[in-house]
Amino acid sequence: MPDDDGDTKLRQLLARLRDHGIQVDDSPRRRSEYSYDASNYRVRPAAVAFPKNVDDVRTVLRACSATGVPTTARGGGTSMAGNAVGDGVVIDLSRHMTSVGSLDAGQATVWADAGVVLGELRAQVGKATTGKLTFAPDPSSLTRATVGGSIGNDACGNHSVAYGRMTHHVQELELVTADGAYLRAGRDFLRAVDDNDAHSVARAEDLLEGLKALAGAHLAALRVELQTIPRQVSGYHLGHLLPEHGFNVASAMAGSEGTCAVVVRAKVGLVQKPSATALLCLGYANTIDSARDVTTILGAKPSAIEGLDVSIVDIMRHRRGAASVESLPEGKAFLMVEFSDDTLQQAAASCEDLVDKLGVDGRVVGHSIVTEPLDRAALWRVREDGAGLSSRRIDGVQTWPGWEDSAVAPERLADYLADLLPLVKKYGYTALMYGHFGAGCVHMRLDYDLRSGSGRRVFSDFTREAAKLVVAHGGSLSGEHGDGRARSELLDVMYSQEMVGIFKAFKRLWDPAGVLNPGIIVDPEPFSASLALEGVVAPGPAHGELTTAQTAAVGPSSEDRALLPVASPFVGNTHACIGVGRCRSTTGGFMCPSYRATKDEKDSTRGRARVLQELTRTQGSSKDGWSSPEVREALDLCLSCKACSADCPTGVDIAEAKSELVDEHYRGRIRPFTHYSIGWLPRWLPLLTRVAPLANVGTALRPFRLVGEWLGISARRRLPAFATNGRIRRQVREAAFTGNADVLLFIDSFTRAFRPEIVPAAARVLRDTGSSVGCTPDACCGLTWISTGQRDGARRRLARLVSKLDDGTNRDIVVLEPSCAATIRDEGPKLVGGAAAARVAARIRSFSVAVDDAIRRGWKPTALAPETAVLQTHCHEHAVFGSGAQKRVLEAWGVPNLVESSSCCGVAGNFGFEAEHFDMSMKVAEHSVIPALAKAGKDTLVLTDGFSCAMQVSQIDPGRSSKHLAVAMDPDNASGGR
Repeated sequence: MPDDDGDTKLRQLLARLRDHGIQVDDSPRRRSEYSYDASNYRVRPAAVAFPKNVDDVRTVLRACSATGVPTTARGGGTSMAGNAVGDGVVIDLSRHMTSVGSLDAGQATVWADAGVVLGELRAQVGKATTGKLTFAPDPSSLTRATVGGSIGNDACGNHSVAYGRMTHHVQELELVTADGAYLRAGRDFLRAVDDNDAHSVARAEDLLEGLKALAGAHLAALRVELQTIPRQVSGYHLGHLLPEHGFNVASAMAGSEGTCAVVVRAKVGLVQKPSATALLCLGYANTIDSARDVTTILGAKPSAIEGLDVSIVDIMRHRRGAASVESLPEGKAFLMVEFSDDTLQQAAASCEDLVDKLGVDGRVVGHSIVTEPLDRAALWRVREDGAGLSSRRIDGVQTWPGWEDSAVAPERLADYLADLLPLVKKYGYTALMYGHFGAGCVHMRLDYDLRSGSGRRVFSDFTREAAKLVVAHGGSLSGEHGDGRARSELLDVMYSQEMVGIFKAFKRLWDPAGVLNPGIIVDPEPFSASLALEGVVAPGPAHGELTTAQTAAVGPSSEDRALLPVASPFVGNTHACIGVGRCRSTTGGFMCPSYRATKDEKDSTRGRARVLQELTRTQGSSKDGWSSPEVREALDLCLSCKACSADCPTGVDIAEAKSELVDEHYRGRIRPFTHYSIGWLPRWLPLLTRVAPLANVGTALRPFRLVGEWLGISARRRLPAFATNGRIRRQVREAAFTGNADVLLFIDSFTRAFRPEIVPAAARVLRDTGSSVGCTPDACCGLTWISTGQRDGARRRLARLVSKLDDGTNRDIVVLEPSCAATIRDEGPKLVGGAAAARVAARIRSFSVAVDDAIRRGWKPTALAPETAVLQTHCHEHAVFGSGAQKRVLEAWGVPNLVESSSCCGVAGNFGFEAEHFDMSMKVAEHSVIPALAKAGKDTLVLTDGFSCAMQVSQIDPGRSSKHLAVAMDPDNASGGR
């Protein structure tokens, strides 16, 4: 936009919108968050608007149209084609427009706002129909993709073989045009929503007349060039305007990518939910062989046929362990084929029949039939995380979209791949591939060089040649992601000049001024323009960034403070964020608790990573980042729970980024009081336990609490009681540790000072498994120093710990506090480095992991199992060890009813104790742990291995106690966890 006149108009526009009560944000931080989607592109918006209702949308569009400011509608921001970024006003419909309307079970339809997340729509439909109906489209981004966005690019998903694209499920749409007309579109109609709205009535009449004239003038072209293959998503879907297709305006608007009108509500069709499903995994020698079997498999009428390259499986194994892919058969390429039926036996029988049929051709080298729901879900997650997992090879090289969505007829898929893969090799790229093979759609990510001018020229040449190739195979540039900035320029390769002209005429009918998502489909931007990596430095050791653990060990001396570098140009692996947005999901995994509480992009892992990427873009590094108000605001509500380090498919670690930036900022400066109080608490605990009675009185006195509030420690937070030294000594003696034992127990500072009863209980449980139990020397892992950004102090403590625990044996070290176990396992090798740190890390077990290992060896718990238990897994344990061990232990113990709190409790170490964060801590608790406690009875066993989790439970319900797994399973406790 022009600097002077344009800036004046923009200020006037934003003032007008604010006068109407519309939330609009033009802060630098907000603009950074919305400069990206999940594509290769970066376009910095002028502002972001958050409408609460249709009237707000109409006001925004009228005002922008009047001033000539472009608008871009946005849902979850997961577009891989660049159709959710724009340089005017971005309209985020996902923040407030999230209502699901009336459901008609008889007609199997439901109305939903454009901002409703697909996964949440499916959940509400399932609940309202007691599991009988569901919404069919299930793209891999369904936990954060919205109804409006999915209509915009005509999404489909893993089950499109059975259910098709969004086009096939949209029955009616409510739209707002650039000039504010509010219309409803459907089969053979386009009319104003309100008959008394004269402007909308007139606009509907003009559009209807124009659309019918346009279709009537080009019947031959529409019939010949459009809807020729199942996944022909490129261009406008004007075949739906043909008379034989019922002149369906709603279907024609699907796939229009927000360039013609803004979808604000949709009436969508629902389908019967399958009674039972079985998953057949087929292994092949190569991807082309797998593609050649697709037509045979289609004949068996499965509900899904998904392709997967071994490279993605290898990355999943590398990132999440062998167990995550153990159900896959032998092979270098895989097809995941799902059958649905009335019973599991019938679905499994269909799998067996198909295996027999495919055996005739002899291309299958291995197969497995998976019927267990958890195993099926684990395998589907490999496919669903394909975009994120394939964004970085095992060696760390990043890959990118761009040619990630081409499609051909399924019967031509193998021949297309046989030509495409050599083309990839010709240009020196490597491909990580997956896709909806049953519909002929290929998703692949390539290791483009988009930073250098020469790399971008090669990218451009490859893309043009790839476009000609897919068209030669009768295919489409896009199969479900849309054209966006990535492919719109290439539409004239795929379509005749007549059809390109028809597209332009269609766009002009709806948006004559061209202000809706300009540069997309019609009058396109060059696909090599606005690339996000242009001019951005590369990550790596050349810029001081540690790519792995330190190669040389760091000693415990306090004189080597300068050994920790300020990671540059990126911190916390934030350069790896590609915008897939899993952090915006509200179910599954623990990421991201602050976003789940606020539903604000700034509090998502992605939003934070984008702000940090912009920091590096503008100044070339992350140095002095904490001095930036935008960075501090973005990271303020990060709980440092580390969930993103495990749940983010690309491995972004915002907790680490925050720790590094705070560490660098406060070097040589006076820190906040909480850094010395909570951050150094393990240093103070030996003193406080010596005077425990006095300390406990002091922490209960209101004047002391108010002083603490002034210094940053919340007066509303319940504080734990310090154990006396005498009690600690008695509990340790009761543990009856022996020398030269099979396993060693590590007693962390918090367990010792606040919950020493866990120590003898844990020792008894471990002895009950058949192992003798000893105790490690006293040491501190430095966790609180890390979380408060005091990384030199943490490193020195970890170095001392490593020197004490590296005893020349490979005995398991069982750590009672899961956050301490996670710190030693994860941070030790990174901060200390060297072989000793790696050896110690490999020996670390959380208590639940140690018990799970014993059960796997055949041990059976002797304590009586409770009927019901509430489980709150510590977020650090989830991040480093996974959250499966405790669930497996409780299942093996015989607990019939498990109520799981499946997210962070909200305390996460120092965060929940800080005065400025207390309210957010409790808001986070509302997502999972509070509902879990409410669901279970008052006397139900609550398991909180993490000290932070235990404190949150006592905060929520002061009369309710919780237990460490060791105490619950203590064989000396006759009633077990009851």
